[in-house]
Amino acid sequence: MLIKSLEYGESLDMMYIAKDGGVSKRRVKVLHVGEGSFRAYCHLRSTRRTFTIDNVLALVPVIHRERDVI
Repeated sequence: MLIKSLEYGESLDMMYIAKDGGVSKRRVKVLHVGEGSFRAYCHLRSTRRTFTIDNVLALVPVIHRERDVI
């Protein structure tokens, strides 16, 4: 999912375990994928962050749908 997001420039909604053990939901755009971590722009913090892949609980692509015009 991370590689696909990087290739297509898609944003992801992510559930993540922070260093303090808390769970957070973040919207990220993947910039680089390494062996044990990845670099992404975090919309929650409005900055680039490094995330550990093992701490990711779930990844879901953000789908933008066009609204129906009536």
